[in-house]
Amino acid sequence: MARLLAGIAALAAALAAAGALAQDYPTKPVRIIVGYTPGGGNDLIARLIAPKMAESLGQPVLVENRPGAQSIIAAELVARSAPDGYTVLMGPTGPMTMNPATYAKLPYSPTRDFAPVSMIGRFPLLLCVGAALPVRSVKELVEYAKARPNGVNYASSAAAFQLATELFKQRTGTSFAHIPYKGSGDSANAVIAGDVTMTIADPPPITGALRGGTLRALAVTAAQRHPAYPDVPTMAEAGVADVEVELWMALFVPAGTPAPIVRRLNEEVVRIVRLQEMRERLNGLGVDPVGGTSEELARVVARDIERWSAVAKAANIRND
Repeated sequence: MARLLAGIAALAAALAAAGALAQDYPTKPVRIIVGYTPGGGNDLIARLIAPKMAESLGQPVLVENRPGAQSIIAAELVARSAPDGYTVLMGPTGPMTMNPATYAKLPYSPTRDFAPVSMIGRFPLLLCVGAALPVRSVKELVEYAKARPNGVNYASSAAAFQLATELFKQRTGTSFAHIPYKGSGDSANAVIAGDVTMTIADPPPITGALRGGTLRALAVTAAQRHPAYPDVPTMAEAGVADVEVELWMALFVPAGTPAPIVRRLNEEVVRIVRLQEMRERLNGLGVDPVGGTSEELARVVARDIERWSAVAKAANIRND
């Protein structure tokens, strides 16, 4: 009985401490960890929402880039951080649902080591080539690739883009070789420079190059044309069926973070993506604002891990 009472007292003390921590939160700067280089889609979106979070939280919100290893470095850093709400992961589809599909061993578990906060936005991908490449359609790209089976390649900076491109290869019978990069901006620059044949990438980091004419978008991986790119056909319209890919980006904190802190961060994300200014900026980057609850995000993570595990198995993709 004495041990039971002592245990109850310890639990009560821990809950009280967590409650006090959450009530005072935040009392110091909050870090958003991005697993890619500056200029990539996740980096751009993190830097859009960080100032808005800082205004409401009353503390600086800093964006810290920890690129490399398909965002595994960043995810592991956050998973091992103190569960106090001061270290937040910018967790896109890749490290949270595709890395588990392509790596037999990861130093983190998306479902056990993190508490989901909220989804920020969803977006399709764009298949792009450099403006100097003599192809102007998916059909021409496939013909170009088949004429050079050992001379074409693709750039990708995350499992998300790799799996999407491997799916494209399966559907078209092409043999683009995989060239890894640390960020979507780096992938785009390699394509623009002619070092790589093509890339399937997220819209935010390539929007400027598309508008500037140094990149050419051949198709979008959505079921319908995207309002931000009305002249870009869908994969199906371009003659390639069953290559519909929609990715997302969200915030996560370490598992064990007090529920009131998770709720506070969730409220911030939902508030920010509902701002007219933010919606316009996200839409301009080809991102559809979402928001939503932690529980909804948890269900999406579980569903997508199952889906992409099946795709990786069928394509025999292992990144270990």
